[in-house]
Amino acid sequence: MRELHGTQQDIKIKTDGVKRTLQSKLDRAAQHFSQIIRQQLERIERMKQDTEFVDYTKLDPIIIGVCGGDGIGPVITAQAQRVLEFLLRDEVAAGKVEFRTIDGLTIERRVECNKAIPDDVLEELKACHVILKGPTTTPRAGDPWPNVESANVAMRRELDLFANLRPVKVPEQGIDWIFFRENTEGAYTLGSQGVDVDEELAVDFTVTTSQGTQRIARLAYEYAAKNGKNRVSIVTKANVVKTTDGKFLRLCKEIGQEYPQITTDDWYIDIMTAKLIDTKRRRDFSVFVLPNLYGDIITDEAAEFQGGVGTAGSANIGKRYAMFEAIHGSAPRMVQEGRQQYADPCSMLRASVLLLQHIGRQQQAQRLEQALDRCMFQEKKLVVTGRDTGATCEQFGDYVMRTIEQIG
Repeated sequence: MRELHGTQQDIKIKTDGVKRTLQSKLDRAAQHFSQIIRQQLERIERMKQDTEFVDYTKLDPIIIGVCGGDGIGPVITAQAQRVLEFLLRDEVAAGKVEFRTIDGLTIERRVECNKAIPDDVLEELKACHVILKGPTTTPRAGDPWPNVESANVAMRRELDLFANLRPVKVPEQGIDWIFFRENTEGAYTLGSQGVDVDEELAVDFTVTTSQGTQRIARLAYEYAAKNGKNRVSIVTKANVVKTTDGKFLRLCKEIGQEYPQITTDDWYIDIMTAKLIDTKRRRDFSVFVLPNLYGDIITDEAAEFQGGVGTAGSANIGKRYAMFEAIHGSAPRMVQEGRQQYADPCSMLRASVLLLQHIGRQQQAQRLEQALDRCMFQEKKLVVTGRDTGATCEQFGDYVMRTIEQIG
Protein backbone atom coordinates (compact mmCIF):
# COMPACT_ATOMS: atom_id res chain seq x y z
CA MET A 1 0.00 0.00 0.00
CA ARG A 2 2.85 2.34 0.82
CA GLU A 3 4.30 1.73 -2.66
CA LEU A 4 0.90 2.40 -4.26
CA HIS A 5 0.46 5.56 -2.20
CA GLY A 6 3.94 6.70 -3.21
CA THR A 7 3.16 6.08 -6.88
CA GLN A 8 -0.04 8.12 -6.63
CA GLN A 9 1.90 10.98 -5.04
CA ASP A 10 4.49 10.81 -7.83
CA ILE A 11 1.74 10.93 -10.44
CA LYS A 12 0.10 13.90 -8.70
CA ILE A 13 3.41 15.79 -8.50
CA LYS A 14 4.08 15.11 -12.17
CA THR A 15 0.54 16.11 -13.13
CA ASP A 16 0.79 19.33 -11.11
CA GLY A 17 4.12 20.09 -12.80
CA VAL A 18 2.58 19.60 -16.26
CA LYS A 19 -0.32 21.88 -15.34
CA ARG A 20 2.04 24.59 -14.08
CA THR A 21 4.13 24.34 -17.23
CA LEU A 22 1.00 24.50 -19.40
CA GLN A 23 -0.35 27.49 -17.49
CA SER A 24 2.99 29.26 -17.83
CA LYS A 25 2.92 28.73 -21.61
CA LEU A 26 -0.66 29.96 -21.77
CA ASP A 27 0.17 33.04 -19.71
CA ARG A 28 3.12 33.96 -21.95
CA ALA A 29 1.06 33.46 -25.10
CA ALA A 30 -1.86 35.45 -23.68
CA GLN A 31 0.43 38.31 -22.70
CA HIS A 32 1.93 38.37 -26.19
CA PHE A 33 -1.49 38.29 -27.81
CA SER A 34 -2.75 41.04 -25.51
CA GLN A 35 0.12 43.28 -26.58
CA ILE A 36 -0.68 42.67 -30.26
CA ILE A 37 -4.36 43.49 -29.75
CA ARG A 38 -3.44 46.69 -27.92
CA GLN A 39 -1.14 47.76 -30.77
CA GLN A 40 -3.84 47.11 -33.36
CA LEU A 41 -6.49 49.02 -31.41
CA GLU A 42 -4.10 51.98 -31.18
CA ARG A 43 -3.49 51.72 -34.93
CA ILE A 44 -7.24 51.86 -35.57
CA GLU A 45 -7.44 55.13 -33.63
CA ARG A 46 -4.62 56.58 -35.75
CA MET A 47 -6.43 55.55 -38.94
CA LYS A 48 -9.58 57.29 -37.76
CA GLN A 49 -7.66 60.55 -37.33
CA ASP A 50 -5.77 60.42 -40.65
CA THR A 51 -8.41 61.36 -43.22
CA GLU A 52 -6.84 63.64 -45.85
CA PHE A 53 -4.62 62.73 -48.81
CA VAL A 54 -1.65 64.95 -49.68
CA ASP A 55 -2.38 67.46 -52.44
CA TYR A 56 0.71 67.30 -54.65
CA THR A 57 -0.30 70.41 -56.56
CA LYS A 58 0.40 72.43 -53.41
CA LEU A 59 3.90 71.04 -52.77
CA ASP A 60 6.86 73.18 -53.76
CA PRO A 61 9.19 71.44 -54.17
CA ILE A 62 8.09 67.83 -54.44
CA ILE A 63 10.85 65.82 -52.75
CA ILE A 64 11.60 62.42 -54.29
CA GLY A 65 13.73 60.20 -52.08
CA VAL A 66 15.83 57.60 -53.90
CA CYS A 67 16.70 54.57 -51.79
CA GLY A 68 18.76 51.96 -53.64
CA GLY A 69 18.35 49.13 -51.15
CA ASP A 70 20.80 46.27 -51.65
CA GLY A 71 21.69 43.47 -54.07
CA ILE A 72 20.89 44.69 -57.57
CA GLY A 73 18.77 47.47 -56.06
CA PRO A 74 21.28 50.32 -56.39
CA VAL A 75 21.99 49.41 -60.03
CA ILE A 76 18.41 49.35 -61.29
CA THR A 77 17.32 52.26 -59.09
CA ALA A 78 20.10 54.44 -60.49
CA GLN A 79 18.76 53.93 -64.01
CA ALA A 80 15.21 54.76 -62.93
CA GLN A 81 16.49 57.95 -61.32
CA ARG A 82 18.39 58.89 -64.50
CA VAL A 83 15.22 58.51 -66.57
CA LEU A 84 13.09 60.42 -64.08
CA GLU A 85 15.61 63.27 -63.92
CA PHE A 86 15.63 63.32 -67.73
CA LEU A 87 11.83 63.59 -67.90
CA LEU A 88 11.63 66.16 -65.09
CA ARG A 89 14.78 68.13 -65.95
CA ASP A 90 12.96 71.45 -66.42
CA GLU A 91 11.22 71.17 -63.05
CA VAL A 92 14.43 70.06 -61.35
CA ALA A 93 16.22 73.07 -62.82
CA ALA A 94 13.42 75.35 -61.62
CA GLY A 95 13.55 73.89 -58.10
CA LYS A 96 10.03 72.45 -58.30
CA VAL A 97 11.24 68.85 -57.98
CA GLU A 98 14.13 67.71 -55.79
CA PHE A 99 15.83 64.30 -55.70
CA ARG A 100 17.44 63.11 -52.46
CA THR A 101 19.66 60.04 -52.16
CA ILE A 102 18.99 57.92 -49.07
CA ASP A 103 21.62 55.34 -48.14
CA GLY A 104 21.69 52.86 -45.30
CA LEU A 105 18.90 50.43 -46.14
CA THR A 106 21.32 47.60 -46.88
CA ILE A 107 21.06 44.26 -45.11
CA GLU A 108 24.45 44.88 -43.47
CA ARG A 109 23.34 48.17 -41.93
CA ARG A 110 19.98 46.80 -40.87
CA VAL A 111 21.62 43.84 -39.15
CA GLU A 112 24.12 46.16 -37.47
CA CYS A 113 21.24 48.22 -36.04
CA ASN A 114 19.05 45.13 -35.53
CA LYS A 115 16.17 47.05 -37.11
CA ALA A 116 14.15 46.62 -40.28
CA ILE A 117 14.79 50.31 -40.99
CA PRO A 118 17.57 52.16 -39.11
CA ASP A 119 16.24 55.21 -37.24
CA ASP A 120 18.24 57.74 -39.27
CA VAL A 121 17.08 56.19 -42.54
CA LEU A 122 13.45 56.28 -41.43
CA GLU A 123 13.84 59.95 -40.53
CA GLU A 124 15.22 60.68 -44.00
CA LEU A 125 12.38 58.75 -45.64
CA LYS A 126 9.78 60.73 -43.70
CA ALA A 127 11.36 63.98 -44.92
CA CYS A 128 10.38 63.05 -48.51
CA HIS A 129 6.98 63.12 -50.21
CA VAL A 130 7.49 60.12 -52.48
CA ILE A 131 10.15 57.41 -52.46
CA LEU A 132 11.71 55.42 -55.29
CA LYS A 133 12.98 52.29 -53.55
CA GLY A 134 15.16 49.45 -54.80
CA PRO A 135 14.73 45.84 -53.62
CA THR A 136 15.93 44.91 -50.14
CA THR A 137 17.02 41.54 -48.75
CA THR A 138 14.79 39.84 -46.19
CA PRO A 139 16.59 37.10 -44.23
CA ARG A 140 15.06 33.65 -44.20
CA ALA A 141 15.85 30.41 -42.40
CA GLY A 142 19.34 29.20 -43.32
CA ASP A 143 20.63 32.64 -44.32
CA PRO A 144 23.71 34.03 -42.57
CA TRP A 145 21.71 37.00 -41.31
CA PRO A 146 19.65 37.33 -38.10
CA ASN A 147 15.86 37.34 -38.39
CA VAL A 148 15.45 41.05 -39.15
CA GLU A 149 11.95 42.07 -40.22
CA SER A 150 11.29 42.82 -43.89
CA ALA A 151 12.17 46.44 -44.68
CA ASN A 152 9.18 46.57 -47.03
CA VAL A 153 6.73 45.45 -44.37
CA ALA A 154 8.22 47.91 -41.87
CA MET A 155 8.15 50.81 -44.33
CA ARG A 156 4.54 50.15 -45.25
CA ARG A 157 3.63 50.11 -41.57
CA GLU A 158 5.72 53.15 -40.52
CA LEU A 159 4.51 55.30 -43.43
CA ASP A 160 1.01 53.73 -43.44
CA LEU A 161 1.26 52.79 -47.12
CA PHE A 162 -1.99 50.89 -47.09
CA ALA A 163 -2.52 50.33 -50.82
CA ASN A 164 -0.24 48.30 -53.06
CA LEU A 165 -1.10 48.91 -56.73
CA ARG A 166 0.27 46.51 -59.34
CA PRO A 167 -0.81 46.93 -62.97
CA VAL A 168 -0.33 44.20 -65.59
CA LYS A 169 -0.99 44.91 -69.26
CA VAL A 170 -0.64 42.62 -72.30
CA PRO A 171 -2.86 44.14 -75.04
CA GLU A 172 -2.52 41.30 -77.54
CA GLN A 173 -3.88 38.87 -74.93
CA GLY A 174 -6.69 41.14 -73.78
CA ILE A 175 -5.06 41.61 -70.38
CA ASP A 176 -5.48 45.00 -68.72
CA TRP A 177 -5.49 44.39 -64.97
CA ILE A 178 -4.76 46.41 -61.88
CA PHE A 179 -4.52 44.85 -58.43
CA PHE A 180 -5.34 46.76 -55.23
CA ARG A 181 -3.60 44.75 -52.54
CA GLU A 182 -4.19 45.74 -48.92
CA ASN A 183 -0.72 46.49 -47.64
CA THR A 184 -0.77 46.94 -43.87
CA GLU A 185 -2.93 44.14 -42.52
CA GLY A 186 -3.52 40.46 -43.24
CA ALA A 187 -0.77 37.94 -42.52
CA TYR A 188 2.20 40.19 -43.29
CA THR A 189 1.71 42.99 -40.81
CA LEU A 190 2.31 40.61 -37.87
CA GLY A 191 4.54 38.21 -39.76
CA SER A 192 7.45 38.70 -37.35
CA GLN A 193 5.27 38.81 -34.22
CA GLY A 194 4.12 35.21 -34.05
CA VAL A 195 4.68 33.21 -30.90
CA ASP A 196 6.54 29.95 -30.33
CA VAL A 197 4.35 28.54 -27.56
CA ASP A 198 6.87 25.72 -27.09
CA GLU A 199 9.05 23.51 -29.28
CA GLU A 200 5.96 21.80 -30.68
CA LEU A 201 3.57 24.70 -31.31
CA ALA A 202 3.97 27.96 -33.21
CA VAL A 203 1.17 30.45 -33.89
CA ASP A 204 1.05 33.39 -36.31
CA PHE A 205 -1.63 36.06 -36.57
CA THR A 206 -3.64 37.74 -39.31
CA VAL A 207 -5.52 41.03 -38.90
CA THR A 208 -8.48 42.65 -40.63
CA THR A 209 -9.92 45.99 -39.50
CA SER A 210 -12.96 47.87 -40.73
CA GLN A 211 -10.94 51.01 -41.42
CA GLY A 212 -8.16 49.17 -43.26
CA THR A 213 -10.57 47.24 -45.47
CA GLN A 214 -12.85 50.15 -46.25
CA ARG A 215 -10.05 52.44 -47.40
CA ILE A 216 -8.49 49.90 -49.80
CA ALA A 217 -11.93 48.97 -51.16
CA ARG A 218 -12.88 52.60 -51.71
CA LEU A 219 -9.60 53.29 -53.49
CA ALA A 220 -10.23 50.36 -55.85
CA TYR A 221 -13.80 51.41 -56.65
CA GLU A 222 -12.81 55.06 -57.05
CA TYR A 223 -10.12 54.03 -59.51
CA ALA A 224 -12.60 51.92 -61.44
CA ALA A 225 -15.15 54.74 -61.56
CA LYS A 226 -12.62 57.37 -62.69
CA ASN A 227 -11.01 55.16 -65.34
CA GLY A 228 -14.11 53.69 -66.96
CA LYS A 229 -13.66 50.20 -65.52
CA ASN A 230 -16.91 48.29 -65.11
CA ARG A 231 -15.87 45.39 -62.87
CA VAL A 232 -14.22 44.97 -59.46
CA SER A 233 -13.31 41.44 -58.35
CA ILE A 234 -12.88 40.73 -54.63
CA VAL A 235 -10.49 37.86 -53.90
CA THR A 236 -10.42 36.06 -50.52
CA LYS A 237 -10.60 32.61 -48.95
CA ALA A 238 -13.67 33.55 -46.92
CA ASN A 239 -15.13 30.05 -47.09
CA VAL A 240 -12.28 28.80 -44.85
CA VAL A 241 -10.73 31.87 -43.20
CA LYS A 242 -14.17 32.94 -42.08
CA THR A 243 -13.49 35.70 -39.57
CA THR A 244 -10.85 37.93 -41.16
CA ASP A 245 -11.39 37.09 -44.83
CA GLY A 246 -15.13 37.04 -44.22
CA LYS A 247 -14.97 40.57 -42.81
CA PHE A 248 -12.85 41.74 -45.76
CA LEU A 249 -15.35 40.31 -48.26
CA ARG A 250 -18.40 41.73 -46.49
CA LEU A 251 -16.97 45.26 -46.17
CA CYS A 252 -15.75 45.35 -49.79
CA LYS A 253 -19.22 44.36 -50.97
CA GLU A 254 -20.75 47.12 -48.85
CA ILE A 255 -18.45 49.70 -50.49
CA GLY A 256 -19.32 48.23 -53.88
CA GLN A 257 -23.01 48.98 -53.30
CA GLU A 258 -22.12 52.69 -53.43
CA TYR A 259 -21.04 52.22 -57.07
CA PRO A 260 -24.07 50.67 -58.83
CA GLN A 261 -22.56 51.28 -62.26
CA ILE A 262 -19.74 48.84 -61.42
CA THR A 263 -20.26 45.08 -61.34
CA THR A 264 -18.88 43.42 -58.22
CA ASP A 265 -17.96 39.75 -58.15
CA ASP A 266 -16.01 37.70 -55.62
CA TRP A 267 -13.65 34.78 -56.01
CA TYR A 268 -11.66 32.45 -53.80
CA ILE A 269 -7.93 32.84 -54.23
CA ASP A 270 -7.35 29.25 -55.37
CA ILE A 271 -9.85 29.38 -58.25
CA MET A 272 -8.74 32.90 -59.18
CA THR A 273 -5.17 31.68 -59.74
CA ALA A 274 -6.64 29.15 -62.16
CA LYS A 275 -8.92 31.62 -63.95
CA LEU A 276 -6.03 33.99 -64.67
CA ILE A 277 -4.59 31.35 -67.01
CA ASP A 278 -7.97 30.69 -68.63
CA THR A 279 -7.53 32.46 -71.98
CA LYS A 280 -11.26 33.04 -72.38
CA ARG A 281 -12.23 34.03 -68.85
CA ARG A 282 -9.27 36.24 -67.92
CA ARG A 283 -10.32 38.89 -70.43
CA ASP A 284 -13.32 39.62 -68.20
CA PHE A 285 -11.22 40.81 -65.27
CA SER A 286 -10.21 44.41 -64.74
CA VAL A 287 -9.78 45.68 -61.16
CA PHE A 288 -8.99 43.39 -58.24
CA VAL A 289 -9.07 44.10 -54.50
CA LEU A 290 -7.63 41.56 -52.09
CA PRO A 291 -5.83 41.03 -48.77
CA ASN A 292 -2.08 41.24 -48.39
CA LEU A 293 -0.85 37.64 -48.74
CA TYR A 294 -3.10 36.71 -51.67
CA GLY A 295 -2.19 39.93 -53.44
CA ASP A 296 1.52 39.20 -53.15
CA ILE A 297 1.15 35.71 -54.63
CA ILE A 298 -1.30 36.39 -57.42
CA THR A 299 0.43 39.51 -58.74
CA ASP A 300 3.61 37.50 -59.26
CA GLU A 301 1.58 35.05 -61.32
CA ALA A 302 -0.04 37.89 -63.25
CA ALA A 303 3.35 39.50 -63.97
CA GLU A 304 4.45 36.36 -65.80
CA PHE A 305 2.03 37.14 -68.62
CA GLN A 306 3.78 40.47 -69.09
CA GLY A 307 7.25 38.93 -69.17
CA GLY A 308 8.00 38.09 -65.53
CA VAL A 309 8.39 39.92 -62.24
CA GLY A 310 11.35 41.81 -63.69
CA THR A 311 8.94 43.74 -65.93
CA ALA A 312 6.44 44.81 -63.27
CA GLY A 313 6.51 47.76 -60.92
CA SER A 314 4.30 48.63 -58.00
CA ALA A 315 3.04 51.62 -56.06
CA ASN A 316 2.59 51.72 -52.29
CA ILE A 317 0.14 54.50 -51.53
CA GLY A 318 -0.76 56.15 -48.25
CA LYS A 319 -2.48 59.41 -47.41
CA ARG A 320 0.74 61.23 -46.52
CA TYR A 321 3.52 59.23 -48.24
CA ALA A 322 3.97 57.03 -51.30
CA MET A 323 6.69 54.55 -52.25
CA PHE A 324 7.38 53.01 -55.67
CA GLU A 325 9.38 49.83 -56.24
CA ALA A 326 9.97 46.70 -58.26
CA ILE A 327 7.95 43.63 -57.28
CA HIS A 328 10.98 41.31 -57.36
CA GLY A 329 13.74 40.75 -54.82
CA SER A 330 17.35 41.89 -54.50
CA ALA A 331 18.86 38.97 -56.51
CA PRO A 332 21.97 38.49 -54.34
CA ARG A 333 23.15 35.66 -56.61
CA MET A 334 23.59 38.11 -59.49
CA VAL A 335 25.85 40.21 -57.26
CA GLN A 336 27.78 37.16 -56.05
CA GLU A 337 28.39 36.16 -59.67
CA GLY A 338 29.39 39.71 -60.69
CA ARG A 339 26.44 40.16 -63.05
CA GLN A 340 24.67 43.10 -61.39
CA GLN A 341 25.47 45.44 -64.29
CA TYR A 342 23.23 43.23 -66.46
CA ALA A 343 20.20 43.53 -64.15
CA ASP A 344 16.92 44.44 -65.83
CA PRO A 345 15.74 47.96 -64.86
CA CYS A 346 12.27 47.57 -66.40
CA SER A 347 10.56 46.87 -63.08
CA MET A 348 11.88 50.12 -61.60
CA LEU A 349 11.05 52.00 -64.78
CA ARG A 350 7.47 50.71 -64.65
CA ALA A 351 7.34 51.83 -61.02
CA SER A 352 8.56 55.24 -62.20
CA VAL A 353 5.50 55.51 -64.47
CA LEU A 354 3.32 55.04 -61.41
CA LEU A 355 5.36 57.62 -59.49
CA LEU A 356 4.89 60.22 -62.21
CA GLN A 357 1.16 59.53 -62.35
CA HIS A 358 0.87 59.84 -58.59
CA ILE A 359 2.49 63.30 -58.45
CA GLY A 360 0.34 64.54 -61.31
CA ARG A 361 2.91 64.43 -64.13
CA GLN A 362 0.60 62.59 -66.48
CA GLN A 363 2.28 63.71 -69.71
CA GLN A 364 5.71 62.50 -68.59
CA ALA A 365 4.19 59.26 -67.31
CA GLN A 366 2.54 58.64 -70.67
CA ARG A 367 5.78 59.27 -72.57
CA LEU A 368 7.69 56.86 -70.34
CA GLU A 369 5.02 54.19 -70.59
CA GLN A 370 4.92 54.46 -74.38
CA ALA A 371 8.71 54.28 -74.53
CA LEU A 372 8.77 51.16 -72.34
CA ASP A 373 6.09 49.46 -74.44
CA ARG A 374 8.12 50.19 -77.56
CA CYS A 375 11.44 49.08 -76.06
CA MET A 376 10.15 45.99 -74.29
CA PHE A 377 7.47 44.63 -76.61
CA GLN A 378 7.64 46.24 -80.05
CA GLU A 379 11.13 47.20 -81.27
CA LYS A 380 13.28 45.16 -78.87
CA LYS A 381 16.48 46.69 -80.27
CA LEU A 382 18.13 45.93 -76.94
CA VAL A 383 17.21 43.00 -74.72
CA VAL A 384 18.30 42.51 -71.12
CA THR A 385 19.01 38.86 -70.32
CA GLY A 386 20.69 39.22 -66.94
CA ARG A 387 23.99 38.10 -68.45
CA ASP A 388 26.59 39.34 -70.91
CA THR A 389 24.45 37.85 -73.70
CA GLY A 390 22.27 40.95 -73.44
CA ALA A 391 22.40 44.68 -72.79
CA THR A 392 23.63 46.21 -69.56
CA CYS A 393 21.26 48.05 -67.27
CA GLU A 394 22.81 51.38 -68.28
CA GLN A 395 22.58 50.61 -72.01
CA PHE A 396 18.89 49.86 -71.63
CA GLY A 397 18.39 53.11 -69.71
CA ASP A 398 20.03 54.99 -72.60
CA TYR A 399 17.75 53.15 -75.05
CA VAL A 400 14.64 54.22 -73.12
CA MET A 401 15.73 57.88 -73.02
CA ARG A 402 16.47 57.90 -76.77
CA THR A 403 13.01 56.47 -77.35
CA ILE A 404 11.41 59.13 -75.16
CA GLU A 405 13.08 61.80 -77.27
CA GLN A 406 11.71 60.19 -80.43
CA ILE A 407 8.20 60.15 -78.97
CA GLY A 408 8.56 63.89 -78.18
